[in-house]
Amino acid sequence: MTRFRPCIDLHAGQVKQIVGGTLDSSTSELKTNYVSKHPAGYYAKLYRDNALEGGHVIMLGPRNDEAAQEALAAWPGHLQVGGGINDKNAALWIERGASKVSQSYDTASYDYIAISHWNTGQFSQERLNAVLAALGGDKNKLVIDLSCRRRDDGRWFVAMNKWQTITDMEVTEESIKSLEPYCTEFLIHAADNEGLQRGIDEKLVERLAAWCSVPVTYAGGGRNLNDLELVKRLSDGRVDLTIGSALDCFGGTGVKFDDCVKWNVQQTS
Repeated sequence: MTRFRPCIDLHAGQVKQIVGGTLDSSTSELKTNYVSKHPAGYYAKLYRDNALEGGHVIMLGPRNDEAAQEALAAWPGHLQVGGGINDKNAALWIERGASKVSQSYDTASYDYIAISHWNTGQFSQERLNAVLAALGGDKNKLVIDLSCRRRDDGRWFVAMNKWQTITDMEVTEESIKSLEPYCTEFLIHAADNEGLQRGIDEKLVERLAAWCSVPVTYAGGGRNLNDLELVKRLSDGRVDLTIGSALDCFGGTGVKFDDCVKWNVQQTS
């Protein structure tokens, strides 16, 4: 069944909501929707108190380790963590309390963990194998984050280098099926929609529902409860939705956090 999934996005040690396509903090182009006055642990406790399982903590660049650890300590064993995860630190983040680690782009070195080199954009099975090996071969501890951008021809390609560089890895049924044996679920960021509150990528949600046989969470453009219903209908309940900038707890006006919690409860009643 489709569920609302919570998130904690960290940038420079603070909880923020950022327009994904502008995530290049080395320039003045970074657009931020919201900077929270609350620390990461506040949101982890909020999710804990409302029994919101499956939330993800994403470290967008350096100087986020302390904040991520604070979130995990507030609800150990119940939050995923991603951003800069590699074979050297994957097991450490599990020890720190992450339920799963999300293998995604390494925002500190501008290198997608499963990509051989950031300026070639070629997929590296070796790097994926190394992360899984670091987790003792337990794919139930690994989430694969395929942040992607949509080209003019309607196809989706994995993006890295803070979502600025489009790789040669296309998100298709074939690529999804090739990765499923190595993970327990997918987290798909639609970078072109991230933080804009202008609606979800409906075609991508439909494709993910058809392609994925493991759980999958879509993030990007969610703006209200109607989008939860839309994702439920488009995916026949097979895709979950993360809502960020539109939530009142992140300064948004599109949907109340409490209403999302109630929506989840209604799906199981």
